[in-house]
Amino acid sequence: MVSKKLQSSSHRNSGRSSWTSAASRVLLVVAVIVCGLSVPPGVVFAKAPLGKQWPASQQVSMNDVDHSPFDRLLRKHVDRDGYVDYTAWKASSADRAALREYLNSLSRASTRGGTTDARLAFWINAYNAVTIEGILQEYPTSSIRNHTAKLFGYNIWDDLPLFVGGQQFSLNQIEHEILRKMNEPRIHFAIVCASVGCPRLLSEAYTIERVRDQLAINARDFFSRPQNLKADTRNRRLHMSSILSWFGEDFGSSQSARLKYLTPYLPTAAQKLAADPGVDVSFLEYDWSLNDQAKKR
Repeated sequence: MVSKKLQSSSHRNSGRSSWTSAASRVLLVVAVIVCGLSVPPGVVFAKAPLGKQWPASQQVSMNDVDHSPFDRLLRKHVDRDGYVDYTAWKASSADRAALREYLNSLSRASTRGGTTDARLAFWINAYNAVTIEGILQEYPTSSIRNHTAKLFGYNIWDDLPLFVGGQQFSLNQIEHEILRKMNEPRIHFAIVCASVGCPRLLSEAYTIERVRDQLAINARDFFSRPQNLKADTRNRRLHMSSILSWFGEDFGSSQSARLKYLTPYLPTAAQKLAADPGVDVSFLEYDWSLNDQAKKR
C-alpha cells in the first residue's frame, strides 16, 4: 500500500490505461513500417471493429436502444459478486452470437440526442459488453493485463473499437472522452475491466429508468468489499481502492470534497473516519486477476 492524500491523478501507467502509451505504440508501428523492420509472428495490433456501420437513415436514438438481450446474458452468466462464467459463455455458440448481436444493436444508436440517463446507461453497457467480448475472444486467460500491450501489439483498451453511429469508439474513448465528461463519477463503480479489483459487474444491464439507483447500489457494494476499502479507526486511516487515486479528480477538487462526496456510500465506521479532518488515506494494491467464476470456486 502507498500512503498519500486522496488526490487527483492523470497518470494511468499503473491503472486502467495510459494515454501516452497509445501514442507511443502508433509511433512504433510507423517506425516499423518506415524502417522495414519485421513484425514478430503472431503479433496483432488491432482487432476488427465490433458491431457494424449503420447508415444515418437507420440509426435510432439512445432512448430507444433495447438493453434486455444484454440483461438476459448477464443474469445467466454473472453471479452476485460480479464474477463471470466465461467458460460456459464461450462454450455457448448461441450466447456468443447473442452478445455480438447486442453489440450490433448498440452500433445502430446515434451519437446525437438521447436523454442523459439514456446515454449513461448506453455507454456503461457498451463499455462492459465490449470488455466481456474482448475477454471471451482471448479466454482462457488469467488477466486483462495479458492483453494490454503498452508498445508492441494489441491493447484491448485501444484496439477493440465498437461502431456507434458510424464512428469507432475504443474502451479508452468511451471511458475518458464520454463517460468521465458526463460529470457522474459513480461511473467508476459501474464500468468493469474484468478484474477482481474492479467494481462488481452487475448481473443485470443498466437501464434508463434505473441507472441512477443502480449506480448508487453498486457504489455502496464497492465500498462494502475489503479489497476496495479498509477502515483503520485506531490509526485514523482509510485504505481505499486505487481507483480513488487514479480518478480522484472526478470526485472533487480536494481530499475533503472527495470524502464528502463518497461518505453516503461508505460503511458506518468509514463514514466517521471520512469526517475526520486528520484522516490519512492510502491506496490498496489493485487485483488484476480475472473476475472468473472458475477461479472463484
